[in-house]
Amino acid sequence: MADIDKVKVLVVGDSGVGKTTLVHVICHNEPCYTPAATIGSSVEVKLHEYRAGTPAEKDFFIELWDIGGAASHANSRSIFYHQIHGIILVHDLTNRKSHQNLQKWLAETLNKDDVRPSNGYNFDPEQFAGNQVPILVIGTKADSAKGLREKNTSRSFSIAEECGADEFNLDSLQVKYLAPGSTNAVKLSKFFDKVIERKCSSNQGHSSPLQSRRLWKNSHND
Repeated sequence: MADIDKVKVLVVGDSGVGKTTLVHVICHNEPCYTPAATIGSSVEVKLHEYRAGTPAEKDFFIELWDIGGAASHANSRSIFYHQIHGIILVHDLTNRKSHQNLQKWLAETLNKDDVRPSNGYNFDPEQFAGNQVPILVIGTKADSAKGLREKNTSRSFSIAEECGADEFNLDSLQVKYLAPGSTNAVKLSKFFDKVIERKCSSNQGHSSPLQSRRLWKNSHND
């Protein structure tokens, strides 16, 4: 297991949106009913089969960094934002503001070296033009949101559209939302594949997982 490569994925969003329960169900395929408040960051690891079922299949460890969302820790969070390969933006479907705040979260993670103690980070859509870090948007508490009436169903923006990212909704206490073969599970798997490819492409002089697999097969066929 020691020779398995790993990638780093940030999981960010407002405090209370359900990041910890989301990470738990992704990594353990079971609900977490009593999550502890995250102070700083906590890390869970998932074993992922890159391009499963193809000749390029290879195991990777996905490190999911659950970042505490408390405003009081905003000044110190940037220490977790280095050497990242993917970002999962999490919002609560019963809390419209948490979706709007994803703009600030993405600006914060991408401007990790720009320290702004109290003013926060400004969202600039143009900064995504050259951004190569894969992004996934997940809405939580889907079951609770079903009974809510939206006074205004139109949205002034879609952060997923701005970033060209996939998105889906779930209830982290219901494993069925990530059942193997489901639309959500497929989107999550494809996102992890993109994250792995992002790491490989950023390592100058290193082969991609597909190239490495071909080189390995060729060396063993000689």
